[in-house]
Amino acid sequence: MSNNSNDQLLKIRHSAEHVLTQAMQELYGADKVVMAMGPATDDGFYFDFEPRGDFKLSSEMFPKIEKQMKKIIQANLPITKEEITLVEAEKLFAGNPYKQEWLEEIKGRGEKATIYRTGDKFVDLCKGPHVEKTGEIKAFKLTSIAGAYWHGDEKKQMLTRVYGTAFASQEELDKYLWVIEEAKKRDHRKLGRELELFAFSDQVGQGLTLWLPNGATIRREIEKFMVEEQIKMGYNHVYSPHIGQKSLWEKSGHWDLYREKMYSPMDVDGVEYLVKPMTCPMHIQSYEIHPRSYRELPYKIAEVASVYRYEQSGELSGLLRVRSFTQDDAHIFCTPDQATEQFLEVFHFIQKLYAAFGFTDYRVRLGIRSTKVKYLGNDEVWVKAEEKIVEALKASGSDYFISEGDAAFYGPKADFLIKDALGREWQCGTVQIDFMLPERFGLKYIDSSNHEQTPVMVHRAPLGSLERFVAILIEHYTGAFPMWLAPTQLTILPISENELGYAQEIAQSLTQEGFRVNLDETSNTLGKKMVRAREWKVPYMAILGKQEVENKTLTLKNRAGEQITLTLDEVIAKFKQEILSRV
Repeated sequence: MSNNSNDQLLKIRHSAEHVLTQAMQELYGADKVVMAMGPATDDGFYFDFEPRGDFKLSSEMFPKIEKQMKKIIQANLPITKEEITLVEAEKLFAGNPYKQEWLEEIKGRGEKATIYRTGDKFVDLCKGPHVEKTGEIKAFKLTSIAGAYWHGDEKKQMLTRVYGTAFASQEELDKYLWVIEEAKKRDHRKLGRELELFAFSDQVGQGLTLWLPNGATIRREIEKFMVEEQIKMGYNHVYSPHIGQKSLWEKSGHWDLYREKMYSPMDVDGVEYLVKPMTCPMHIQSYEIHPRSYRELPYKIAEVASVYRYEQSGELSGLLRVRSFTQDDAHIFCTPDQATEQFLEVFHFIQKLYAAFGFTDYRVRLGIRSTKVKYLGNDEVWVKAEEKIVEALKASGSDYFISEGDAAFYGPKADFLIKDALGREWQCGTVQIDFMLPERFGLKYIDSSNHEQTPVMVHRAPLGSLERFVAILIEHYTGAFPMWLAPTQLTILPISENELGYAQEIAQSLTQEGFRVNLDETSNTLGKKMVRAREWKVPYMAILGKQEVENKTLTLKNRAGEQITLTLDEVIAKFKQEILSRV
């Protein structure tokens, strides 16, 4: 979508929010639903109201409110901007504490008050922008209702927030609403429970994942794939401890600039230790184990590492936001001349990985420094790192966009934003070029002239958090994982007890070949067994009846309903090929 389209959509949504407020006042009175504030958002809009007296807002009112909003839109009322004095604004919004507080803030900033009128009956304090007439709002929908504290402060007034969305066409709105409904079906928390992939326990703690056998299988297959591919690329795999001395994190800069995400120190024999939020300083210690020559570079250290970061309880969301998570982490120590080449190798590896998981649509975001945030190092080092990462991104041939403030505290980074089956965007992999930490830790290598030089570090985590990536996969596949990832790859369904012995032989043979097999030995009918297999989203069912026993065959049925009869050897060959090709 172009910037002009985005700007127009913002205006439509902002104007729809004003129409919502006008409709509420016309229906229920400004004294019962007091205006607070509400913006347009990436997904639509919302507005906060204070219901007074015995009046209560509920989603059951939405049809009536929407009907009134349509009347305002069909009237095609002009939306006009006015600039007024603060004194005039205070009189205009007398009796509304929220507007008065906002006016105090405007006064403190030395700004002027602006209002927008919709026709001659409604006015609100607002900066805009808006469409010129209400008739430009072509399609809208109120979506939900929730409680919200004024300014997000739990010590302040609890308000009622009404959410909605608006689009330039009914077609776009219908598509959006379909995605919302489809997303509910795909919710990884719901599917995680139904498919017994993971769980959380209040006794263990918030945000701490318990991987159940089915989910652990998916995780193990992903880790196995990552490790095998990285070994081919010359990575050296390590294990690092879950805790380290606080002094290590002080030296790396994490304690000063990342402290709000780190857990409190623990005392061990009079020395303070921290659980690790990331592996960088520990991989640095692995590099420092002995003097390095330029001939050893690039030196690649990789780890499937558990790290721990504090997230507020309100931010936790299934596997998407947890307090203990797993990173497919690695650090490449190289010469400055090798940095671009190593970045590109990681870049292409990430592309290969995403293709294996069915993701082909993504954007690349280059995160650079913000003047409002504190970072390590000086401008010279930052400029050098930014030049290097821009050089690498240009060499990749991929488009990218720049986002100020999305850099790591020690250097710029490129993040991959992938689109799933519903077109939703998720931040996943990252690759960073770092001149900072090698300097802070005094890392060296001996160059071809026998002089000491400082290496460059390339940080990379292609999948980001494994927990988050699995959540995305669950929703992308609707829980129906491809053969190579599926917790159970085949469920064997004997039609009766007469086929049970043959079914057990087949199950044992396929298990010995390394396939993940389930044998349904229940006395249920074949129909009920098939329903259960579909509920568990198993890629294949093997139906065994009298004919299959006599012919020593299996009748395979996949999730699409396609059916084929094969010998055991043919099934083994078919499955191996499918798993190898990761389809």
